[in-house]
Amino acid sequence: MSNSKHSLAKAIVLGVAALSAGAPALAADAGHGHAVFLKWCAPCHGPGIGNNGAPAQPAVVALQAKYNGSLPALIEERTDMQPAFIRTIVRNGITIMPFSRKTEISDRDLDDLVAWLTRNNK
Repeated sequence: MSNSKHSLAKAIVLGVAALSAGAPALAADAGHGHAVFLKWCAPCHGPGIGNNGAPAQPAVVALQAKYNGSLPALIEERTDMQPAFIRTIVRNGITIMPFSRKTEISDRDLDDLVAWLTRNNK
């Protein structure tokens, strides 16, 4: 590459980097996060009757047993959910909860889901 082309390419890269550094991050959309929750999380973590007429969804039953009333079993009712915890659990899974790929829940969707699940935090 000639020196002038190299200089131009370098200037473009530096300019894009400078613009990106000053660009504000998009604000998370809790409303869209609720839609993400309904699609990906509610089948196990939502309110309502579970499979085969069980009194609650499977993750709700599991969290009821785990928390024994000390925390809400419905994660939408929690006021102590931490963003880093939510991201870790969604991306890595836990016990029988599977991990979620970025092709299923994008990073943007995850940001919005975190906004939804932390909307009531104190």
